[in-house]
Amino acid sequence: MAIDRIDKTVVESTPGLPQTVRTATSRSSTEGPSGSEYGRRVVVLVFGLIQLVIGLRFLFLFLDAREANGLVSGILNVSQLFVGPFGGILRTDALHAAGSILDITDIVAFIGWTVIEMVAIWVIAILRRQSA
Repeated sequence: MAIDRIDKTVVESTPGLPQTVRTATSRSSTEGPSGSEYGRRVVVLVFGLIQLVIGLRFLFLFLDAREANGLVSGILNVSQLFVGPFGGILRTDALHAAGSILDITDIVAFIGWTVIEMVAIWVIAILRRQSA
């Protein structure tokens, strides 16, 4: 929160009367998020985008979207960066049925990134607590 103080001196003069001097003080304050709140918002935004990309990957693979499409191909390539570290955790990475793929690794990655996000938010909350 920022507080601004403005001191103003006003001199009024009327012909035939002595000068009157008046001092006026006004204060205004503006409130906004603190630095740690901005940090929390950035963490939520970044992890939200990661989760969105993984969710789209899961949906495209489940619906058997054409990988020749540029958008589908781009999302699958970008999401591989975030899904890759979670590959091989389970014995079965995917279940195939009639061209559709239920990619278990995507689900594990989504849960993993959500847990990492929660830990990051907890760390920011701990660091911004003020001592009593």
